Amino acid sequence: MERNTLRQLLEDVKNGTVGVDAALTKMKDLPFEDLGFAVIDHHRTLRKGFPEVIFCQGKTIEHIVQIFSRLGAGNKNILGTRASREVYLSVREIYPAAVYNELARTIVVSHGENPNKTGNVLVLSAGTADLPVAEEAAVTAEVMGSHVRKAYDIGVAGLHRLLDKLELIRWAHVIIVAAGMEGALPSVIGGLADQPVIAVPTSTGYGASFNGLSALLGMLNSCASGVSVVNIDNGFGAGAMANTITRMIERATKENSLIR
Repeated sequence: MERNTLRQLLEDVKNGTVGVDAALTKMKDLPFEDLGFAVIDHHRTLRKGFPEVIFCQGKTIEHIVQIFSRLGAGNKNILGTRASREVYLSVREIYPAAVYNELARTIVVSHGENPNKTGNVLVLSAGTADLPVAEEAAVTAEVMGSHVRKAYDIGVAGLHRLLDKLELIRWAHVIIVAAGMEGALPSVIGGLADQPVIAVPTSTGYGASFNGLSALLGMLNSCASGVSVVNIDNGFGAGAMANTITRMIERATKENSLIR
């Protein structure tokens, strides 16, 4: 149940337009709903600012569709990650307006008002092969409520391409950098920018890259300050963290203005 829906229900009880028993019936799915094969966290929005995200990989299509249906019943915006086109086509049968990003493998179902955009997130990729992970990060940050801009294929093999993006880098509050191979780009960005940098190692590269392990270790050993690292190919984690940072910036700005 979304924050506004819960608030309205409490107001209705207070005003006497909804009885206590009826309110209890409406609140029966709080804080979670057990479907047998999945336990849906309906309070995630109240705690985290965005509903539970559906990781589609490994789940049956039937289960995914049921989870989408139950989350949507609460008038929530829904994000599904690692979704195949087959999954999307099934979800579209119950939500015709669902949006599929084939590169990112994400499904977005929008309900009600979109969140007010807050904070600027820049998503960079070292190479074109890193785009699926970069796009997953971009979709995640955007659907959660951040302003998102992107610049792709600007890796260290042609550093002049990156230097052309300095104005864009200065625009951002948080920078996400997806890179495979040796994973050097986040360190370069960290040396140029004073914003938080979230490094995402990708599983692209030849044999000695060990499916992203080389990039992961390189990023963990970055000599640049202010660089954090998420797991291999975890674009979702990077996007969610970037949005969390931008929301904290907004909260701090509002609190400071009240103090003054």
